[in-house]
Amino acid sequence: MNPVDVPSRAAELPDAWSPLVLARIGPTEVKVLRMDGRTVPVESHETAETLLVVDGTLRLTADGAEIEVRAGEMYVVEAGVEHAVRPGSRGTLVIVEHGSVERGSLAA
Repeated sequence: MNPVDVPSRAAELPDAWSPLVLARIGPTEVKVLRMDGRTVPVESHETAETLLVVDGTLRLTADGAEIEVRAGEMYVVEAGVEHAVRPGSRGTLVIVEHGSVERGSLAA
């Protein structure tokens, strides 16, 4: 696997909030996306997900609490916890998400 320039890959994405899978490690996907200030509705997942802010700021509501995650920080949303993106979230976000992928690989 070669190094991945995460901010450059995010900048290439045509739409904000449309993730690109950077890598698959067993059943885990590593995704990147651009945040553009818009909100994302409440959601929850069957497994935990890790949110790592590469640059900018992620503003969340998780389990009723308001959370701000800055560049270089990460936040783990536990399985089943309702969370939503609040207005003003901008920058590059990496999401590490447990899924159903069977093998490790680098996505194109």
